[in-house]
Amino acid sequence: MAERSFKAEVEHLRKGDGDTFTGEGILAITKALLENGVGYVGGYQGAPISHLMDVLADAEDLMAELGVRFEANASEAAAAAMLAASVHYPIRGAVTFKGPVGVNVASDALANLSSSGVNGGALIIVGEDYGEGSSIMQERSHGFAMKSQFWLLDPRPNLPSIVKAVKDGFELSEASNSPVMLMVRIRSCHVTGSFQTRDNQRPKLSVADALANPQSDFKRVVLPPMSYAHEQDKIRNRWPAAEKFIVENGLNERFGPADGKIGIVLQGGMYNGVIRALQRLGLADAWGNTQVPLYVLNVTYPIVRDEFDAFCEGKTHVLVVEEGQPDHIEQQLGSFLYKAGRSVKLHGKDVLPMAGEYTGQVMLDGLTAFLKQAAPGLLPDQVRAPNMDPPKIPDLSKTVPIRPPGFCTGCPERPIFAAMKLTEQELGKHQITGDIGCHLFGSLPPFEIGGATMGYGLGPAANAAFDGGGKRRAISILGDGGFWHNGLSSSIGNMVFNKSDSVTVIVDNYYSAATGGQDIMSSRAKNDTKATNNPISKALKGVGVEWVRQVDRTYDVGKMRDVLREALTTDYKGPKVIVASSECMLNKQRREKPRRNQAIRDGKLVAVPRFGVDADVCTGDHACMRLSGCPSLSLKKLDDPLRDDPIAAIDQTCVGCGNCGEVAHAAILCPSFYQADVVHNPGRFEAWRAALRRRIIGWLQARRDARRLRYDGVAT
Repeated sequence: MAERSFKAEVEHLRKGDGDTFTGEGILAITKALLENGVGYVGGYQGAPISHLMDVLADAEDLMAELGVRFEANASEAAAAAMLAASVHYPIRGAVTFKGPVGVNVASDALANLSSSGVNGGALIIVGEDYGEGSSIMQERSHGFAMKSQFWLLDPRPNLPSIVKAVKDGFELSEASNSPVMLMVRIRSCHVTGSFQTRDNQRPKLSVADALANPQSDFKRVVLPPMSYAHEQDKIRNRWPAAEKFIVENGLNERFGPADGKIGIVLQGGMYNGVIRALQRLGLADAWGNTQVPLYVLNVTYPIVRDEFDAFCEGKTHVLVVEEGQPDHIEQQLGSFLYKAGRSVKLHGKDVLPMAGEYTGQVMLDGLTAFLKQAAPGLLPDQVRAPNMDPPKIPDLSKTVPIRPPGFCTGCPERPIFAAMKLTEQELGKHQITGDIGCHLFGSLPPFEIGGATMGYGLGPAANAAFDGGGKRRAISILGDGGFWHNGLSSSIGNMVFNKSDSVTVIVDNYYSAATGGQDIMSSRAKNDTKATNNPISKALKGVGVEWVRQVDRTYDVGKMRDVLREALTTDYKGPKVIVASSECMLNKQRREKPRRNQAIRDGKLVAVPRFGVDADVCTGDHACMRLSGCPSLSLKKLDDPLRDDPIAAIDQTCVGCGNCGEVAHAAILCPSFYQADVVHNPGRFEAWRAALRRRIIGWLQARRDARRLRYDGVAT
């Protein structure tokens, strides 16, 4: 069950010649693949291209009609390896995953693919997760393209340019016998626009046709002496062929006047930001007509020296707009100018930040600083004035708290960490390593459990150095998605092989939840196209783990604590794995809420659980929050003048998971939590029972009030 269904939008993928397609960048990429005769598509979900995998999954019927093979791969490495089909056969193939972490995982396959070269067009669509919307370490994929020498496209962020880049990418790959990486940034993936469509094309050679006539060529195998010949082929043949194709087909673009004393060289993905900054300076209009010459690199690797030299002709200053670091493009262009003995002054990271996202204000400030040095006469008077500095943005870091990500309301992973805190209170602090996924939020307050993560599925492997027979056993966290991605071999297999005495907690929420709720091997859902319902515990025993404990309801904090205590204190020497299973609440609500609302509209009796806090019982020590951290559990100020401290309160976002009550019970906290069922469309029996309860409660309250000692001057 994915985060979002694209079934309705997928029908637009059938549009043909002369039609207009309107939608997101993700859908535009899928349509472009079908228009350009792709033969097979694969990938691994991850922001910002998770939805691309969802679109492809929802379009599986359409792709089958066209003879296109689609596979949701087990990892980015598996996806990249799929491109081997284009090595010997003239089949166009495309894979997609998150970058740069996906590129890191796929690096072995990509390096081999780049060495052997390809016959069919091979396209790697990378969701460049850089900047304020990122969820990973801040790196770029550019360096990997340079290392392995495959070509990198970074199209302008509008649908016609993105669609054209897919076509150009396939053709560039075939013209140079090299794989091509198409980089789409976060905003490019979700930008909305329109473009003129073409008919979908069946692949000229399908994978079924290729199977009927197998081909092989030992010269493509990456072994000596062929691997040495591959390197020479890259430099002598593939690279010149790529540059020739780029120039002849105008993949890079020029905007603005043909001549001028200054110019801007920019990545295609930076075009919108640059144009907007020029508009704000009065140097461009809303249609992109600019007074400053622009050289837009829709292909950021390789850079064609002759094109750059032609752009620099007659210029005294050139600005390079390159987001992120290292400044690969600026260094390359500086080398070109130095070797040519040109006097052009190159600007870049001297006026723009070395690191960080180039937001609208950053871009405006950088272009203003460049123009003040290179062409102050182009700036408006109010900007050009020497004493007119822009207003300083106040530093709010001391007054506004940071907003790190956190568990969703009702998340079944929250009680796991509550149980770990209780175990820590009893047995002392343990060495704990986290892993990629929602459970990594456990390293943040209020839990502060686990302070390092080395990669998807590598939690237990990251703790291997601490498996040295100390006083306390190390604990590792591993998600179910990471388990099937890489953890079974690299982490669990490593533990078994080395007879590890540590403890691993596998957080099983039934999905690859952090990437949008896609099904995985151990999902409980019935999936007609995928093999689900494969228990993690069976896989563990299959690779040699003998001590396995299955917890089927993580909200039982007491049980979770007891199982953790057992794992940390048992005399058993060897890997100990706890599989903590409960369905992702977000996915559960996506499924159950529409059903429940429809049942209410249909007049059916529906009881919705809600939890609350008894204000008279709550002591206000807030220990429940320190062991829960649920967003629906907050503070409420009482009107009672004798109680200054706020008490705990549960708001209307509560989903009735019961975690707060379970935590209070397991931690032996106050009994202030209560459950109330909100009954929709009650029948006669429910109405009678509710009335009876009100009468009994009213009688008890009246009796209590009658016995209360009063201080209003009236004797009782």
